[in-house]
Amino acid sequence: MAIDFSIKVIVVDDMMTMRKIVSKNLKAMGFKNIVEAEDGAKAWSLLTQAADDGKPFGFIVSDWNMPKMDGLELLTKVRATDNLKETPFLMVTAEAESSNVLKVVKAGVSNFIVKPFTPDTLTGKVQKIFS
Repeated sequence: MAIDFSIKVIVVDDMMTMRKIVSKNLKAMGFKNIVEAEDGAKAWSLLTQAADDGKPFGFIVSDWNMPKMDGLELLTKVRATDNLKETPFLMVTAEAESSNVLKVVKAGVSNFIVKPFTPDTLTGKVQKIFS
């Protein structure tokens, strides 16, 4: 299955630099419609609004450790919501500990990537999610 680069992508991270790096890499891959959010709460608001408007996001890339609502909470809410639960979700984290990885896998993450990462690593994870 080829990646549909026209889908709406949301990049969620409390660090603007990280959002810019991820967005830049996604654009380099071919994604055109990228929205950024600074925390899970803002992302949740954007995700539910877009779904309600019939223009849902097709891919979520989220950091784990953020204020207001972290990536695991966001993932849990997405997976529990009928019109969002199938959305591919890539978790970006500095948490490489296996117990933490197990938490996001159990919560239904599509894939995860550990910081720091290279553009090639990100590309590979995204390709895996959409293949």
